[in-house]
Amino acid sequence: MRVLDVIPVYPVADNLYTLDDFVPPLVDEEYLRVLGVQVKPAPETLATLAEGSRIFARRLAEHTLLPRRQCRVEAFDPGSIPDEIHNYTGRCPTLTYEINPVRGCGVGCQYCLVTDGVHEQPLVVDENYPLYVRRLLESRNGAGSENRNHYYYFSPKTEALQEATLQTGVAHRILREFDAHFRRNPDSRARLFIASKAGEAHLQIADNGETILDLFARLRSRMQFNTSVSMMPPALRTLLEPGAAPIEERLKAVQACRSRGIPSDSALVQPIFTPFLTDGNIQTFFEMLHKAGIRNYKPEFLTVCMENLAMLGPLLGRFDRTLERQLYEDYLLPSNADHRKQRGRTAPDRAVSAAHLGRMMRFTDTLGMSVSICYWVRKQLGITEEQIPLINRNGFQCLGYQSRLFADVQ
Repeated sequence: MRVLDVIPVYPVADNLYTLDDFVPPLVDEEYLRVLGVQVKPAPETLATLAEGSRIFARRLAEHTLLPRRQCRVEAFDPGSIPDEIHNYTGRCPTLTYEINPVRGCGVGCQYCLVTDGVHEQPLVVDENYPLYVRRLLESRNGAGSENRNHYYYFSPKTEALQEATLQTGVAHRILREFDAHFRRNPDSRARLFIASKAGEAHLQIADNGETILDLFARLRSRMQFNTSVSMMPPALRTLLEPGAAPIEERLKAVQACRSRGIPSDSALVQPIFTPFLTDGNIQTFFEMLHKAGIRNYKPEFLTVCMENLAMLGPLLGRFDRTLERQLYEDYLLPSNADHRKQRGRTAPDRAVSAAHLGRMMRFTDTLGMSVSICYWVRKQLGITEEQIPLINRNGFQCLGYQSRLFADVQ
């Protein structure tokens, strides 16, 4: 094992530890009443919010909110790594295997889908993980295998192109394994799907003389790159995504990929903060994506456990108390208590979600943009197949997979 100091590609001066004018409040019944929240949460919800407030205050005081700027580099046995299929809803129509070479994440999103915003665990990179990828690829799409259409998702549990995977060369070596696999197996039906908050500078980091963008270009007929961008007040984004590239740099990464012929015209739009969705903000945000060449997007509203909501609400309120009040009203209705995704994370009120989704879709349709919506969301919001076909007009499926990548390569 060795320890590596992680050097941020995009340093940020302001973070959660520099908020001299901010004191975490106790989010309880009285706090909500004074704020003007009209909904009446269940007693157990109030208790969980209060506990979340205490956890937030402790972690802020102890400086344990952000990931450490070090990572451990270890060599695990490639044969001991289990294969993971990416299928949170149980109804995903596309067979997808996960690629997760890192435990923890250096981006430190405070709403993280995997950790509920907890980043106290050490960051560990497996330098043998590319050998596991080689074995997985050959077992599923090598000689004598079934060789059916499927994807490899790099990475649903952490940031694929974070400093730890780039500065160790692990990300580069994983991409080289895909390139070598396709050279050995030109008829392989494997395809690579990368979702990332990386900026253009991340793609320019080199290992043995090859940048990530160079390796992408070698794989361009067999992969797609999806940027991941959030919809929230820009000043809040800086606090909640402290290790991510600025959104403008993420879109530059999209354009850099497009310039090399790499499919990069779909985006994960997550998380979406419902109180931020004014008509003006919707127009500005999606026009920005459209200008960068995005033709499809997968919208995901913020899903959150109540402990985490007690942290995100006050941080939003630091910029706009009206938005904070609306956030609680969108999530705390007792009738919304069962609107939960994986690991019990609560989504916004169903009627609110459906209304906002409709508003986004109506505007983006004027730009010719299509929408990928997963089975769980369609079921929860009563969206029919007629409203949103599973494979839409631009060829994207569920999470945003480009189904046309499986066309025969000439």
